[in-house]
Amino acid sequence: MRTYHQFYIDGKWVAPAAGAMPCNVINPATEEIAGSILMGSAADVEMAVAAAHKAFATFSQTTLQSRMDLLTRIAGIYERRIGDMAAAISEEMGAPMQNLAIPVQAPIGLWHLQTTLAVAQNYPFETVQGTTLLVKEPVGVCALITPWNWPMNQVVCKVAPALLTGCTMVLKPSELAPFSSQIFAEILHEAGVPAGVFNMIHGDGAKIGPLMSSHPLVDMVSLTGSTRAGSSVAANAANTIKVVSLELGGKSANIILDDADLNAAVTHGVVAMMGNTGQSCNAPSRMFVPAGRIDEVEKIAVAALAGVVVGDPQAPTTTTGPIANERQFQRVQALIDKGISEGAKLIAGGTGRVEGMTRGYYARPTIFSRATNDMTIAREEIFGPVLTIIPYKTEEDAIRMANDTVYGLSGYVYGGTVDRARSVAKRLRTGMVHLNGAGVDPAAPFGGYKQSGSGREWGAAGIDEFLETKAVMGSQAA
Repeated sequence: MRTYHQFYIDGKWVAPAAGAMPCNVINPATEEIAGSILMGSAADVEMAVAAAHKAFATFSQTTLQSRMDLLTRIAGIYERRIGDMAAAISEEMGAPMQNLAIPVQAPIGLWHLQTTLAVAQNYPFETVQGTTLLVKEPVGVCALITPWNWPMNQVVCKVAPALLTGCTMVLKPSELAPFSSQIFAEILHEAGVPAGVFNMIHGDGAKIGPLMSSHPLVDMVSLTGSTRAGSSVAANAANTIKVVSLELGGKSANIILDDADLNAAVTHGVVAMMGNTGQSCNAPSRMFVPAGRIDEVEKIAVAALAGVVVGDPQAPTTTTGPIANERQFQRVQALIDKGISEGAKLIAGGTGRVEGMTRGYYARPTIFSRATNDMTIAREEIFGPVLTIIPYKTEEDAIRMANDTVYGLSGYVYGGTVDRARSVAKRLRTGMVHLNGAGVDPAAPFGGYKQSGSGREWGAAGIDEFLETKAVMGSQAA
């Protein structure tokens, strides 16, 4: 049982303000209590923001080299504690240990630290334009609000560039998956992050988020979450004209072109969709396939799904764990039921738990086929192991339907050649596109168009988010 009843404020572990209520953290694999945290209040936000505001005056003036040295120490300690991190993530949100938590979920935080350090070597913090010196300076006090689906990915891709640029911050991780952030705070403390530079509080996102994003001493808000949460943050930040960076939902299209290797393309699409139990904002949840080959596509998809092993996250053969929490499990069930009622062809899975699983939020990996792009399962982000296959008649038809969504986070194109896939990718209204099974690039910008958010994270683009640009005119000889 993990009991985390302190916040990290001004370089110390401190008790929350009076009246903080306990919140149990549920292990989604067992539905049992795995630990508890205390839920913060406005008073805790005030203490944390005040500490960050005070520390900014000094930390913003430190040298780049000293901040890079700090990140190097953090990375070293993170690597030493990566086993602890993987265990925490698996326990709090159900990631399979051997096939996800150890190889990806925990290491991705280290990758962001390493990528930030690598990019910093040549990042243009100062450039000359004629007689003007252009200086990139830290944006100020940052409110960081993160979700439960990729805990360390979302935390570290914000904290690392914030530290590098000289910002100070208050982190509010998801109350549904707080264990890994607790360990991360311990890592930063051991690395010697100066008092007040990094602060962490827990709390209900719907209550604490508005307090952080509207606070007059907060200069920038970076949120990863739902589109609804992003709208709330933007509205609350508006009165004080803050910098706002939002990484929100998605309903990513996966276009399989008529000259693609159909077996490879469909198999990759199914496996990619079921990764992290479908709980990724950039998941390829809409698969567009040539209408004339729909029968073949369905056979390949069902065969590919047979290789997905749902089970106990601690079992070495498990590839797909439970849905991370009960609320999300119920939402996934409702949307599967909606797909059935609207007439999509159910070729695998369905409502209810996986057979033999009487405890834990184990949704059945589900594939719908012969859907239309106006069905609910093609419009709404399900955030679970549910794939929707939609037939198309022409390439133009596929591109039109792919873009016919309020989202624009990611896209996928599988073609007979990279050149053809690239030509289609250029017409997709999304912030990212993966060609022929390509994975993510930690140094590439991560973010989307439309209601998928604003701003970019990861690599140099992630560093940009935490900087303001100052023009110092007349500082150079003519």
